[in-house]
Amino acid sequence: MARKRRGRLIHGWVPIDKPTGWTSAQVTSKARRILDASKAGHGGTLDPMATGVLPIAFGEATKTVSYVMNGKKRYRFTVSWGEERTTDDLEGEIKASSCHRPTKQNILTILPEFIGTIEQVPPDFSAIKVAGERAYNLARTGEEIFLSKRKVVVDEFCLLETPDKNHAIFEVLCGKGTYIRSLARDIARRLDTVGYVSQLRRTQCGPFSEKHSISLETLQTLVHSAPPSAYLLDVEAALDDIPAFTLNQTQADHLRHGRPVRVQNSGGRSFLETSSLVEGDVFCAMADGKPVALARFADGEIRAVRVLNIYI
Repeated sequence: MARKRRGRLIHGWVPIDKPTGWTSAQVTSKARRILDASKAGHGGTLDPMATGVLPIAFGEATKTVSYVMNGKKRYRFTVSWGEERTTDDLEGEIKASSCHRPTKQNILTILPEFIGTIEQVPPDFSAIKVAGERAYNLARTGEEIFLSKRKVVVDEFCLLETPDKNHAIFEVLCGKGTYIRSLARDIARRLDTVGYVSQLRRTQCGPFSEKHSISLETLQTLVHSAPPSAYLLDVEAALDDIPAFTLNQTQADHLRHGRPVRVQNSGGRSFLETSSLVEGDVFCAMADGKPVALARFADGEIRAVRVLNIYI
């Protein structure tokens, strides 16, 4: 006997303002239970101590998670000077200390070195795999870890405030794979001191920002007192950065059933105006204003990459 699906079929995004102390998986599980949804996933892990934007995908929206994870992230964080910790954040044990405190001008002078494509070593307490094991599992055993440098992209790195000599508050806009804890550790070392992240908040994750986000408590209230449109964003909300391309219903049905849509017939007559598409382009195929599939233009055909079974 086939196993009965648990929960309701719900498709869309709910950006949650993650509270401190929760893992991303715990927040996702809680949101799924609140909506009684059959399927959910999140669009980019936040450390338990961190707060801020955690986009939760439901149903067919989980097929668009990669577009959020690959998008730009914006963080606001505080570096505490004078201590280096095993986790490079507030939760770790002190492993080094320094009496030196950088001035505001010291910080402003070195920040340009951390903008652009840079190399950084991930924290020992990270999800990077070492010989098949997660680095954080090895780190907890006390085993010495050697992680390789990785190239990441930092688009913006701004000093917002120096509230006192022991702290500095920054804002960063960065690409996928950037560790804020590593940035804090590395700028501290560059300033001839040590430091760690004592507060961390994500204010943007791909197309989602703080203004889109709600707390789990607010979600609980809205589910019982408001229509889904009050808290559930469309599946295509994750696809703001990729183009849309309109098909007719016949062409849309071809994609839904895994068949490519030909752009021209054998005589060279065009079925579609594709002058806006370049070979290899990925886009959201639409029909009647509704998303049909994530598709790719290749070899004169439109081919489905991920079919979105939302409105059928």
